[in-house]
Amino acid sequence: MNAPATAELPVVVIGAGPAGLAAAAHLIDQGIEPLVLEAGPTAGAAVREWSHVRLFSTWGEVVDPAAEKLLAPTGWTRPDPATYPSGGDWAEQYLQPLADVLGERVRTGATVTGVSRAGRDRIVDADREQQPFVVHVAHIGGREERVFARAVIDASGTWATPSPAGGSGLPALGEKAAADRITYRVPDLKDPAVRARYAGRRTAVIGSGASAFTALAYLADLATSDDGAGTKGVWILRRGISGSTFGGGEADQLPARGALGLAAKAAVDDGHADAVTGFRTETIERDTDGRLILAGEDGRRLDPVDEVIVLTGFRPDLSFLDELRLGLDERLQAPVELAPLIDPNQHSCGTVYPHGHRELSHPEPGVYLVGMKSYGRAPTFLAMTGYEQVRSVAAAIAGDLDAADRVELTLPETGVCGGAGLFDAPDAAEGDGGCCAPAPQLVQLGAPAAAGAAAEEAPAGGCCG
Repeated sequence: MNAPATAELPVVVIGAGPAGLAAAAHLIDQGIEPLVLEAGPTAGAAVREWSHVRLFSTWGEVVDPAAEKLLAPTGWTRPDPATYPSGGDWAEQYLQPLADVLGERVRTGATVTGVSRAGRDRIVDADREQQPFVVHVAHIGGREERVFARAVIDASGTWATPSPAGGSGLPALGEKAAADRITYRVPDLKDPAVRARYAGRRTAVIGSGASAFTALAYLADLATSDDGAGTKGVWILRRGISGSTFGGGEADQLPARGALGLAAKAAVDDGHADAVTGFRTETIERDTDGRLILAGEDGRRLDPVDEVIVLTGFRPDLSFLDELRLGLDERLQAPVELAPLIDPNQHSCGTVYPHGHRELSHPEPGVYLVGMKSYGRAPTFLAMTGYEQVRSVAAAIAGDLDAADRVELTLPETGVCGGAGLFDAPDAAEGDGGCCAPAPQLVQLGAPAAAGAAAEEAPAGGCCG
């Protein structure tokens, strides 16, 4: 079968999450037909998996203008812009109605297994840019299909590929064998079955961002409830305790995000969680009772825990893009022009300056990674960033470069995020780049003014989820 003329083809959008559906809305606004392919059974499938978690952005910050324009004729009205939706609210009250308006342009149960140029693998140069994209799709039930596209916008996110517990970026030895006692998601403690799993148990929480803060706060709340006596958290950090450990606090311009860090601090201060610092997990073993023992790279072994919650971030799945010529930063796995702007060793979420199609482009013209996936392994991504990205990309695909280059976005300030490039040192200015990580130690943080006030006042790190 010969590929059809490129100009007649739709733009394939991979993923029917917030960025993907917004991309479809902006393409329609530009007079371009989108085709959204979603692997899950519904629009916003990934968001629904954390439906119990409340966003730290308000409704006013998570609704795309072009999407709202599409929804308006249906009688849809945006919820109070000053209130905070949960993931479930966002999916049910915004993402699903938007998918319904898009109708047959959104196909669920459609997993993209590969993207290439029609008749050209990544090696072939001849007439490459004149060929349309070919997208291979696997449907529920086993049926396979190929779809031709004039451009491809990958908004599939990173939710399906969480980072492991291992301190070297690889799964810890024994991590896969202990899968029955490990989760990579913030648990929904309102679910009776999930609540019973953690109530009265000792749980390790590995991670230092907003998700870890949320898990610690949830466990602390469980510990103070009638059915949660004996619940204890063990917070495992690869770095030491510093002013940025608990995020931006009251200095965070997204107040709900700052409050997460303060809630995690309260969990530690009130004795519901102990913090183990400078600990990089190397192995996870079982004791004779089936409980888990975490051992660090320095040989230290922690007391047994019943459960482990791993919240060490996410990474992009690039496997189905392997036949495309992508230009990705070797560290962050983000587009090379975008990577310096989002490097967590240098920037906070609030110091990332506006960016669009030029920073998101690749050596393969017509393919864009947007939304969370565009950030690769970099930390927390804000919905408003993704909406501006897809507005610019849609304009560029339509050939309106003036609109595509007119990128304007101001993000809330949070301070500088510490990242792995600093080897998780408690203070970036400390030392001279040597190999010594802080010595692991079990600490109980008190509320006195000295350390407590400094932690709350330092405008740092709240975006590093």
